[in-house]
Amino acid sequence: MTTPTTADVAWLDQDDAVIADQIRRHGICLQLVGMETCSHPGCVAVASDLPFGYTIGLFGIAHPEFVIVGMGKAATAFALREAARLVLDGARFMHGEEVAVPRSDRRYIAELVPNPGDIAFGANRHYQRPKEASVPLLQLTYTDGRGRFPWDPSYAEPKRRQPRPGEWDAYDRD
Repeated sequence: MTTPTTADVAWLDQDDAVIADQIRRHGICLQLVGMETCSHPGCVAVASDLPFGYTIGLFGIAHPEFVIVGMGKAATAFALREAARLVLDGARFMHGEEVAVPRSDRRYIAELVPNPGDIAFGANRHYQRPKEASVPLLQLTYTDGRGRFPWDPSYAEPKRRQPRPGEWDAYDRD
C-alpha cells in the first residue's frame, strides 16, 4: 500500500468534513460511484457500466446502509434519499422486505449484501470500520419497467445491469 500524499490527506480531511456536515444537515450523505462524478483532485470522471450509489448515515442510527446498483445518477439519488427518509422517520427494513419508496414507479426489495466491505468504502471510513467489520448494506433491488425483479424469468433488463448481492463489488469497474 502506498503512503498517501499531503494533497491526498488534505482532500480526505475535507471529504470527511463534507460527509459529516451532510449527515448532520440531512441525516445521510450519498456516495455515487461510476456516474461521471468525481471530487478527488486529478480524478478523471468516467461513466461505468456498473454504477452504484449508497447512503452514509443510517448505520449511525442502527440501520444498515442502502445501496443501489445499475441505475442512473438521478434515479439512484432519488430512490436512496426516499428510502433513507423512511428510516430516518422510524421505519426499519430487513432482508427480503419490500421497501415502498414514495413517488416511485418501481418496487424495491431489500437484500442483505454479503460483501459490504468491498463496496462501502466511504461509509466504513466515516464510521472508522475495517473491511472485515464493515457497516452492513441492504441492496435495494428494483423492478424493470414492467414490474419484474431480476429473478423473474421474463425480467426485461440485462442481468449484468443489476447483479445479485454478492456477485459484484466496487472493483467491478470497466
